[in-house]
Amino acid sequence: MPPSATAVTHALPSGTPLWLWGGFSVFVVAMLLLDLFVLNRNAHAVSRREALTWSIVWITMALLFAVVVGVFRGFANAELFLTGYLLEKALSVDNLFVFLVIFDYFGVTQEYQHRVLHWGIVGALLLRAIFIGLGAAIVSAFHWVMYIFGAFLVFTAIKLCFDTEKEPDVSNHFIIRFVRRFMRLTDKFEGGNFFVLREGRRWATPLFVVLLVIEFSDVMFAVDSIPAIFGITTDPFLVYTSNIFAILGLRALYFLLAGVMGQFVYLHYGLAAILGFVGIKMFFSHAGEHPSGLEVTGSLGFIVVALSTSMGASVVVTRRRAALAAAAGGAASTGGGTATARPGGEAPALAAAAAPGGESGGASAAPAAGPTEGGEGGSGDKN
Repeated sequence: MPPSATAVTHALPSGTPLWLWGGFSVFVVAMLLLDLFVLNRNAHAVSRREALTWSIVWITMALLFAVVVGVFRGFANAELFLTGYLLEKALSVDNLFVFLVIFDYFGVTQEYQHRVLHWGIVGALLLRAIFIGLGAAIVSAFHWVMYIFGAFLVFTAIKLCFDTEKEPDVSNHFIIRFVRRFMRLTDKFEGGNFFVLREGRRWATPLFVVLLVIEFSDVMFAVDSIPAIFGITTDPFLVYTSNIFAILGLRALYFLLAGVMGQFVYLHYGLAAILGFVGIKMFFSHAGEHPSGLEVTGSLGFIVVALSTSMGASVVVTRRRAALAAAAGGAASTGGGTATARPGGEAPALAAAAAPGGESGGASAAPAAGPTEGGEGGSGDKN
């Protein structure tokens, strides 16, 4: 059945041309290779201007892709893609704060944050493909799962409103405990390398542990975001492509907002409103007829209003607090900052793991000298 401009298909479709899947996959791989081997071959600190430029590039590409979807799948599906893309983009902002905390805790300089996020995105793309495939299969076979997804999103929204823990505790992360126990680990960063060779043996560096923690945080983020996108559409192509475009632009968005992340004090209320709205919508849209194009437009509008209102109010309030503090003679600090390296280049969470000793009891210290695998920089080593 051809796509309709006035009705939205929530059932899993079979009308997406294979070449459209293939073309999108080629595009994603090409952009990742271009980024790693051409544009960012040498490690460097990403400036705010560069981050802004790339954010505009990714958003423009997403809009152009929406036009492609509209041409080959109909305007209704193009609007669904944009709604899903904006939803994933909004939810990802909260994840950026977690990235900032992780980088700051481990003392990763901005020069190598880009490298970690690049490989983190590659892992996220693979994991999202698996999660979305499983989710689409489950929803297709058991439609009542949509009610569970909706209830989970409403619960998450309520929890987000009353969650007073502003900063996650990275120090007790199970990945750090795992690394301490089972991996040979160097006590300092080795440039941009994830692994180094010491006396013929492969040692992990703290940067690899940071990558693992970042990857795990994205998995936790997907637990919320994937059920939410299924509340917009169950079309696997639209779900996957909107997710991927949001992820591809995540790194540029991080470097753009890293310095002002602390200003968004009310963002969690906006995200809670969005999750609650989508969760409630899943009950009604699944129980009755398929939503009309007007309903999809309403969903898109609600996400825009909730996100812009919460972020706008946050900026106004934090600036007012800063002005009052300055007037009172206090030094107001309203924004977060990018992570800075700790003296000596040591990763504090892993220093204990690298204490000299045998391998039988867990990780041991790397020999002080030896060639770094792939060279001293980050661009030529193995991952």
